[in-house]
Amino acid sequence: KSIKSIEVEAPKLTLLKGTVIDEDTKKPLHAIVDLYDLKENELLATFETNEETGRFLLSLPSGKNYSVNINKVGYLFFSQNFDLPDTASYQEIEQTLELIKIQVGKEIVLNNIFFEFNKATLLPESMSELDNVYKLLVDNPDIKVEISGHTDNVGSAAYNKKLSQERANSVVNYLIKKGIKNERLIAVGYGFDKPIAPNTTEEGRQKNRRTEFKVIE
Repeated sequence: KSIKSIEVEAPKLTLLKGTVIDEDTKKPLHAIVDLYDLKENELLATFETNEETGRFLLSLPSGKNYSVNINKVGYLFFSQNFDLPDTASYQEIEQTLELIKIQVGKEIVLNNIFFEFNKATLLPESMSELDNVYKLLVDNPDIKVEISGHTDNVGSAAYNKKLSQERANSVVNYLIKKGIKNERLIAVGYGFDKPIAPNTTEEGRQKNRRTEFKVIE
């Protein structure tokens, strides 16, 4: 008799293997990794990277919109978004993530700030990221920052400049309402003047539609 082989279906999850290093020295960092469910605005778990290697391992079951937030005292946090629908199949992602020391001129992309389509209305999924920005400003009371809005190149320059300015204003207004002094915050809309990817693909355009945080003092 022939033995039928049994196919084992791979679990529907994303395995994230990361190494956190200092942007400047490239040395491994002992950092905190927070995992959020953006839809529920809920902190799911907190991990630490390995003290010697800077490595961490996350298992993200399909069916949620996740934020992975990495932070360390004295550094700007790093955030990324994994929107994994129920249908997302098994995948492994290996990353080296660089944390940037808090210094004048340094900037980060706020990857988990989302707006309504063609509007400056913040979506509820933005709340955990906004609160992390707030915490960074509270923990570092001497810094002054520029919050900037950026767009892709679809539409006119004037339209995109206006939309990006209004989006930056929305973030700044949220932080002021939370108690950050307005003289510590500047909102700037750059429109499509500062792309970080080619506008020739949807993936590139998506990267260009972003909010940034820059230390200016």
